[in-house]
Amino acid sequence: MSTPTPVRELALRFECRGEQLAGVISVPAAPSSDLALLVVVGGPQVRSGSHRQFTQLCRASAAAGVAAMRFDVRGMGDATGPLHTFEHVGPDIAAALDALQAQLPQVRRVVLWGLCDGASAALMHLHEHDDRRIAGLVLLNPWVRSAQTLARTHIKHYYWQRLRQREFWLKLLSGGVALRAARELMANVKGAVKGSASASPPGHGGRTGAAALPFQQRMLLGAERFEGPVLWVLSGQDLTAREFADHVATEPRWQRLMGRAQHRRLDMPEADHTFSKGPQGEQLVQATVGWLTAGPRPGGTFM
Repeated sequence: MSTPTPVRELALRFECRGEQLAGVISVPAAPSSDLALLVVVGGPQVRSGSHRQFTQLCRASAAAGVAAMRFDVRGMGDATGPLHTFEHVGPDIAAALDALQAQLPQVRRVVLWGLCDGASAALMHLHEHDDRRIAGLVLLNPWVRSAQTLARTHIKHYYWQRLRQREFWLKLLSGGVALRAARELMANVKGAVKGSASASPPGHGGRTGAAALPFQQRMLLGAERFEGPVLWVLSGQDLTAREFADHVATEPRWQRLMGRAQHRRLDMPEADHTFSKGPQGEQLVQATVGWLTAGPRPGGTFM
């Protein structure tokens, strides 16, 4: 990794469908690359991220020579307008890309970085737009939840462990709280078998408009369409990450996709959903910056 360079920060406002968005670009003192990083904020969340994660990431990226931008989507933080669900922030991403290039004309290639439904939104952007500016993706704990995936994950990662505990059966036989857990287990089994419509992330309402395809399918189509390098990061202590991994394991198209030579998977067993613990947060930043600067593509590098 190259020696860190001084960083300056540029605040800006830009338009998206009649609303004003707010962003900050962390810029190397002497930009020498046409590559930049754009953080797609998952929601509801502001541009700084949980425990200032996005701010720290962008500054570290710029210190390594890659400009990085974080921004508020419509209805969040310092942006105006009503809040849009993750399925409808494609225009925000496109507006941010335009604003980034307007401020830094040398930028020709952009890596989209997204956590949870931010990762999902990035993939759907690629499904909706043939955006040649996108050079790579960093996708953390992508959101693929439906009632079916949630039920399956609960069965596999919670109830299976409970059924192996002696105290569970003792409480069940005595009519204790385990009786309710048993009923919940049966409900999850039925949900896993039956399936259901997609679910929105915590803090979001339902869909704001009918979509031609379920968002999970649009994510897959966007990922299949993209031919560039992708870094997948999955937390070991996160239900959303487990849902995604289980979903991939049951879908051959997802398996073929993630088996591509340009794709790399990084598992962080001790990390929670937002990488809130210090060591895991630092590891995530280092992994992202290292992937950007060391060259994730066979036979080539970003820089």
